[in-house]
Amino acid sequence: MSGVMARLLPCGTRLHLQHGPIDLVIGAEGARAAAFAAAEAAMSGLLQALVDELDLLREPIAPDGPAPAGPVARRMHRAALCHAQGPFVTPMAAVAGSVADHVLLAMTEAAPLSRAYVNNGGDIALHLDAGTRYRTAIADATGLLLGQIDIAADDCVRGIATSGRHGRSLSRGIADSVTVIAPTAAAADVAATLIANAVDLPGHPAICRKPACSVIDGSDLGSLPVVTDCGPLGTAEIDTALAAGHAVARGMIRRGLISGAALFLQGRSATTRHTALTLSQRTPEHA
Repeated sequence: MSGVMARLLPCGTRLHLQHGPIDLVIGAEGARAAAFAAAEAAMSGLLQALVDELDLLREPIAPDGPAPAGPVARRMHRAALCHAQGPFVTPMAAVAGSVADHVLLAMTEAAPLSRAYVNNGGDIALHLDAGTRYRTAIADATGLLLGQIDIAADDCVRGIATSGRHGRSLSRGIADSVTVIAPTAAAADVAATLIANAVDLPGHPAICRKPACSVIDGSDLGSLPVVTDCGPLGTAEIDTALAAGHAVARGMIRRGLISGAALFLQGRSATTRHTALTLSQRTPEHA
């Protein structure tokens, strides 16, 4: 397995780290050089450690099941374990966010930083000192602006993640995308996956599905059906599907697992209200 590739981006203030499927863009304010060195060191051996425990990480989470050994794998396991009583989920649902959290922790332990972030393909771990904030856009697969995220240091939000059928992973639902804000990137990652799965219209003839293993060899979803296409839906159908996902998001908020979520499907949206989330379209919005 080849080593970690590291380079400063042309702006000179951001670091790009890449190893296999892990692709990080990192920013830091404060002792930047020390933080970047710590981030690169944290990547050493990380991917191989995940590969070594991959069979376990692909197993459905169970409260009494075995726990993995590696630090990133343990983060994945803890994040998924919060949803053990719900629908099918494996620790792999939290892999991108857990990697981001792990690298960010290494940075903050190694260097004094006022603000920092680790962006792992859109799943983002944040460090915010008092008086700082982090802003980013929510966009669809074509780059169309859907909304804004503006997180202040006193918000209980340090993680952002997006999932859906147009993302990097397979989805069991029809959501174009679901963006979640949560206390950690790992928590946001697994929650976004499950909320996106819940945006669905089971049995609808416009929705095409295939076994996950026939789409991606070795998928942790096995033979479970995943959405491969979704034709145009009526307004009432879209709102019904969004409402199903919104109900799951609202339950996660009640349990303190996430802070908010924004759900998008075929030009319509639903959101759980949070001061950090502002949508370009609000159709419909729920408390």
